[in-house]
Amino acid sequence: MRFVLIAGTTETARIDGISAAGASPALIAHTPAADAEIVVNGRPRSTGIVPVSPTGCPTPAVVTRAGRELFGFDVDVLDAGSARPVDVASSSLSSGPGRDVREAVALPEAEAIVDAARTYGKEVTDDHVVVAETVPGGTTTAMATLAALGRRTGVSSSLPENPLDRKRTVVDEGLAASGLAPGDAADDPTRALRAVGDPVLAGVVGLTLGVLDRGGDVTLAGGTQLCAAAAVVRAFGVDAPIAAATTSFVAEDPTAAVRELATDLGVDLTVTDPRFETVSHPMTDAYRRGEAKEGVGMGGVLAMASGDVAGVDVDGSVADVRDRALEVYDRLLAAAPDDHPAVVGNGSE
Repeated sequence: MRFVLIAGTTETARIDGISAAGASPALIAHTPAADAEIVVNGRPRSTGIVPVSPTGCPTPAVVTRAGRELFGFDVDVLDAGSARPVDVASSSLSSGPGRDVREAVALPEAEAIVDAARTYGKEVTDDHVVVAETVPGGTTTAMATLAALGRRTGVSSSLPENPLDRKRTVVDEGLAASGLAPGDAADDPTRALRAVGDPVLAGVVGLTLGVLDRGGDVTLAGGTQLCAAAAVVRAFGVDAPIAAATTSFVAEDPTAAVRELATDLGVDLTVTDPRFETVSHPMTDAYRRGEAKEGVGMGGVLAMASGDVAGVDVDGSVADVRDRALEVYDRLLAAAPDDHPAVVGNGSE
């Protein structure tokens, strides 16, 4: 099995109230590169930034890193237009970040990114590929892409209160700017990505297509964003089996409807409860308040631990992942400067 993380950015994340994937708008741009470094190296060496929400809730990358420390799986990182260099990336899929979804063309490189990622997927030799993402603002571009394809548009959020009305307004503006009505791109997935997508979404689509082309198995490690990628794959005419794995935080979010979307798409969805309620800790408390919920492959790692990723056997449990994630978080916090947002945020809880 190989774990592939696609990291990138979209100018959509700059829209006020859209994303909590960073302590401030200025720091959000660092999140994908920092997430990738945490998963690969255990700490954000180049950025020095531990991605946290404005309240100090840590990135799901700490859970994925915990899984990697316990299970030892191989990781590839693909840079899909990150605003900051991703030093641990093995390949680049895009020349730069995606544009604001409200522009007429949000992703001019859509076709090239899909093609590059598809080639990468064909060349990966592992039988099973677990695909993950990190892209602030990605639920909004996912919603827009789902709308362009004529699919249901419930998506989750890194915020405790999902700003769906704000997202719908942004999506409506994006579709209008692109000359699209809902469903207009149902038979043209490249048009949907080009009009309102983001580079990470296009990368996930291409990678999935490439692995399926060669007869490999794919697990999309995430919630509504990854199901949006599955919707694009289906729009390409692919009916091969696709699995997805997410957290109970997303599955229990009534605004997301991830189970229904997966059913619509014929995606085999696994939901894993990390049992964060059994521990009182700044990280687990934040997730139980509804922050973060998913990302960076967290749902996929938890599914591995619960034995629910077909053909992937690991030595460990969900409780082991949870406990190691707390250790990873504490290590990151101990290494952070005193004025780091994670320190300030958690001190105020």
